[in-house]
Amino acid sequence: MSNPGVSEAAQWRADVIQDFARSELFERTFQEGMELVEETAAYLDGAGRQDSKLLSRNAALAYASESMRLTTRLMQVASWLLVQRAVREGHMAPAAACDASYRLGGESGAAASREALPSPLSQLLDRSERLYERVRHLDRRMYVEADDSQPATSPVLAQMARLKDAFGH
Repeated sequence: MSNPGVSEAAQWRADVIQDFARSELFERTFQEGMELVEETAAYLDGAGRQDSKLLSRNAALAYASESMRLTTRLMQVASWLLVQRAVREGHMAPAAACDASYRLGGESGAAASREALPSPLSQLLDRSERLYERVRHLDRRMYVEADDSQPATSPVLAQMARLKDAFGH
């Protein structure tokens, strides 16, 4: 599957990106991410509005701050997942997915105390943080840490390559 004019390392990276986009891990992560986006939107537009009205002024400020962090985090994850799906479906070349504009941004600002926050919001925050960290790990392994001059040495990616070689594409 080698392309003329493409370095071996670039082809290796493209193969890794495409293999991930076609994997069950991607499918599960995509499903989880999109479900969490929908669940969060439903909460913030419904029960969350009622919950926030019952909070003290300081707790309401914390609620507003954390709900913004939550939606920002989930939109970053959803965007990253949609790029991977575009690669899988052939709407985007793996090389284009390597662009820095598609990388996850760093989280900014300190989190507010969650003690006074409604339990459903705290649970959504926890779940979104865990998902974000998993996706950030994947992003770093697939894009950021991989050096164009040589294939990344990730044990997971190496194992995926061995499985691909053993069982074919």
